[in-house]
Amino acid sequence: MKLAALCMFLLAVVGCTRTDGGQGGPSGSTSATSLMTEKTSLQVKGSDTMVILGQRWAESFMKENPAVSVQVTGGGSGTGIAALINGTTDICQASRPMKDKEKEDLKAKRGQSAVEIKVALDALAIYVNEKNPMTEIALPDLGKMFRGELTQWKDVGGPATKVVLYGRENSSGTYSFFKEHVLGNKDFASSTQALAGTSAVVAAVKGDGNGIGYGGIAFSEGIHVLNVKKDASSPAVKPSLESAQSGTYPLSRFLYFYTAGEPAGASKRFVEWVKSDAGQKVIENVGYYPLARN
Repeated sequence: MKLAALCMFLLAVVGCTRTDGGQGGPSGSTSATSLMTEKTSLQVKGSDTMVILGQRWAESFMKENPAVSVQVTGGGSGTGIAALINGTTDICQASRPMKDKEKEDLKAKRGQSAVEIKVALDALAIYVNEKNPMTEIALPDLGKMFRGELTQWKDVGGPATKVVLYGRENSSGTYSFFKEHVLGNKDFASSTQALAGTSAVVAAVKGDGNGIGYGGIAFSEGIHVLNVKKDASSPAVKPSLESAQSGTYPLSRFLYFYTAGEPAGASKRFVEWVKSDAGQKVIENVGYYPLARN
């Protein structure tokens, strides 16, 4: 009888083990042994720029960690940040830093501070059609173009045709980055066609000989990428691993993970793997750039 009672007790203890991988709750104390043997679900949401990269990370990570299910979805950096604030994602992917107001909202809603984790590098690329003879553009001219102050390609040394602008929707981190660093936080021209993802921008430019757009360097297949000058007197810099890591490319940027509080459990393991040599190798295969190693 005593043996039977002991067995029932042990079964009850095992049955109470948590399997979620979020931060700030009981799951943070889940043992490494239980994570290795029980199915754990991890939600990753946010940047459309990073969605393919996140999916490749998840696929490779799950091969090495079959007990962890990583679900990656896009929607834009703003959407991912909102999900983090509301507690509906474990990790937010963002192609821009969180704003102070967003960090305050996270603290107020969940009682935890935002933790910023740099996971990759990107050179924000300027896309034009393959038939466009342009090879470079200065940031001030690019800003005037997307503010509607320059409307002809001949104004920047190109052909005598009208400029057609393609950009991202305002929930996109790439939209916010471009607006800050290229437009000086001024408004986009009303003629700018806002598209739902970087793939859509590339497709539009690919089909429009007068088109120009912007987005992550990994999406630049089938179109022409311009070299970028910081100003009219600066040298034109090609987006590359070296120019992104050194910061000489004027539109280089970090790509981020954000968590509510320090990552724990499955989230911590995933973050550590992404920053490992194996995770950074995936970045190169997708077309972005790994973090510079000290």
